Amino acid sequence: MPEHPDLLDEQQFLNRAYDGLEFMRGEARQMLQGVLDLGRGGTFQSRTERDIVVRTSLARLEQLDIGDQALYFGRIDRLPEPGEDGAAETPLLGESFHIGRLAVSGPDHEPLVVDWRAPVAEPFYRATGLDPQGLARRRHLSVRGRAVLGLEDEYFVDPDGRPGAVAPGGAGGAQFRDGGEQLLSDGLVLGGPGALLSALGQARTGQMGDIIGTIQREQDEIIRSPLPGVLVVQGGPGTGKTAVALHRAAYLLYTHRFPLERQGVLVVGPNPLFLRYIEQVLPSLGETGVSLSTVSGLVPEVRVRGVDDAASAKLKGDVRMVKVLSRAVRTRERPLRRDVEVPFGAGVLRLRARTTEDIVGMARRRPGTHNVRRRFVESHVLRVLSDEYRARLGRSGVDGADDAPTAEEQKDLAQRLRRVPEVSDALDRMWPRLSPHEFLHDLLGARALLAAAGKGILSPLEVQRLYRPRSTSLETVPWTVGDAALIDEARTLLGPRRGRPARVRSKRAEEGTASEMGFWPQGLAASPEPAPSVPTASDDDIRAFGHIVVDEVQDLSPMQLRMLARRSLSGSMTVVGDIAQATGPWAPAGWDDITRYLSPQRPTRLVELTVSYRTPAEVVALAAQVLAVAAPEITPPRPVRQSGFSPKVVATSRVGLSASLAELAREEVAAVAPGRVAVLGPAVMLPELTRALDEAGLDPIDPRDPAGDGLAAGLVVLPADETNGLEFDSVIVVEPSLIASVGDEPAGEGPPVATTRGLRTLYVAFTRPTRRLTVLHAEPLPVELH
Repeated sequence: MPEHPDLLDEQQFLNRAYDGLEFMRGEARQMLQGVLDLGRGGTFQSRTERDIVVRTSLARLEQLDIGDQALYFGRIDRLPEPGEDGAAETPLLGESFHIGRLAVSGPDHEPLVVDWRAPVAEPFYRATGLDPQGLARRRHLSVRGRAVLGLEDEYFVDPDGRPGAVAPGGAGGAQFRDGGEQLLSDGLVLGGPGALLSALGQARTGQMGDIIGTIQREQDEIIRSPLPGVLVVQGGPGTGKTAVALHRAAYLLYTHRFPLERQGVLVVGPNPLFLRYIEQVLPSLGETGVSLSTVSGLVPEVRVRGVDDAASAKLKGDVRMVKVLSRAVRTRERPLRRDVEVPFGAGVLRLRARTTEDIVGMARRRPGTHNVRRRFVESHVLRVLSDEYRARLGRSGVDGADDAPTAEEQKDLAQRLRRVPEVSDALDRMWPRLSPHEFLHDLLGARALLAAAGKGILSPLEVQRLYRPRSTSLETVPWTVGDAALIDEARTLLGPRRGRPARVRSKRAEEGTASEMGFWPQGLAASPEPAPSVPTASDDDIRAFGHIVVDEVQDLSPMQLRMLARRSLSGSMTVVGDIAQATGPWAPAGWDDITRYLSPQRPTRLVELTVSYRTPAEVVALAAQVLAVAAPEITPPRPVRQSGFSPKVVATSRVGLSASLAELAREEVAAVAPGRVAVLGPAVMLPELTRALDEAGLDPIDPRDPAGDGLAAGLVVLPADETNGLEFDSVIVVEPSLIASVGDEPAGEGPPVATTRGLRTLYVAFTRPTRRLTVLHAEPLPVELH
């Protein structure tokens, strides 16, 4: 195909843009060097101003360092406005803008590249033949490093300059790789179809990349939606919902920089593997100050070591646990059963049980958290004892005993009484100070406490499911993901606990600083921790954010959703998921089951992504058979491309399963190289599958191991129920009938029986490949696939 005549012009403009980028870097370096040359002296104000300039300059240099990423990827040519000079003679001419990942200007401050998030760039993503949005032409550019490799033009005017007369096309010899794949022509209007097909056909790298060059209209409408309120995005496999949510976070930080940089943006994913998969998307878009976490990672006291069975996990996520925890706290607020003698001075004071009953009753009626109201109980107990002490002195004839004490005298007496062991012990029995993780450990480790807290709420079987023998120390407790949500709920009931040692406060402050500066919260060991530089709130206080992005939200329990709602400063959230891919113990029937906990007072906005870009049509067709049974009310997304490879179903014997797997894996690794292959199967079969591949010399990797290569490995092995949101070039699904039989209760003996949860897990597994799908089975296939 001949070279496009504009290719040289575009190359020259790219060179000019890079010169402008280097000029901007030089300005930032000059500003930094200018303040560093001033030295460390000066007034406090001058030092503060210098530090601000240093931080700003370093941040600017980091933003301008784009590595080997394309500086820009598109161009728009607008139609001239009526009356514009030259419009009559050259109707196709108008303003031109190159669209890139950041704004670039030259030495004369002439704009060379506009940021993809700027309003002027919106038509690049939104224009169609029916709605050209003032464009004469849209151009997608294939740029690698500092070289323009090809371009693709879409015209929105005819040769006479009339809008809407020419359908978009690949004019001018676009040089995009097609990989033997093709787009489906079923009426879908796509922006830059050649660029889109090229991007979709690229081999996976093990990390998600940005999509700023190929964002489609329905995706852009979501990305640029207003900040306030809860935006719910329903999207099936391959629709790009995760990428859309991350690009929306970058767009909101650009558009609402002042409030969100100060308040923070939080991105929540289903597991650490998923977070490592997406961790480079926002930095590639120039946004590095975003916090990434799992739901349990938001609770710093918990390091998850245990796993609940499905029934226990579902129970811990039940909203009834709010009442159970509230009642459990109330059972720790109790009067003394008998009077307590308090030796003080030359005599003995008496704290009467009836008096403590009145004090506890008053404290229970007061607003506030448990630990905050402890101060009320303490002050009233000390006042009662002080009054009795002064009355005793008066009866003894001590001079001045009948005079009203001064505030200083009253404070001194209260401090002396507080140090008496009997008083401290009585207060702890009446109204102990509680930390949330200690409280939950005590509750789950005592059947009597559980029975009392769950009376009328939980059944005896449910109480037994919650029970867990006490550990010898809090460091050895086998905390689970479900426990984290309960601890967080308990924190809101208990409030801050005073009196932590200074060493612990310092450690908490350091971890809070890491979260404040955009590093991963405790529990995720993938990002370095900075040295603490600013004081932060203690872990007793919940860190709230200006905007929260939640992916795979369909698998969160009501208790976990309440956790996230507490961390939203203004209720601004973007939550994305797919009801059909709900594979956790809590499977919502619809979005109302989710939004009622995230935004109970305000209406939410629900939008849907309907087009599957990543998942080829052949895979969607097979997965749709499972979806029709697992979630018949859900319509599968429309695929835009064919891979040219029909899914392969391979039957084998139980004895020959290992050999068949090794043979298929070797074929797929060779077929998609340098892409990635995943073997997905039931969790119980993972050791067997890994061993079979190891013995064949294929070097399989469990990507969940943070010390390994992760998803960058050429061949990985994963349980099917931990693959939500991930993608691979080729996927081998082993024993689909066993995957489909996973349920809340053990299936017992006999042939595997499909469950709704299991079929949804199988649907997820089937829709992970971007090119090739193979199904290997020794057990009979689920009837849904016959």
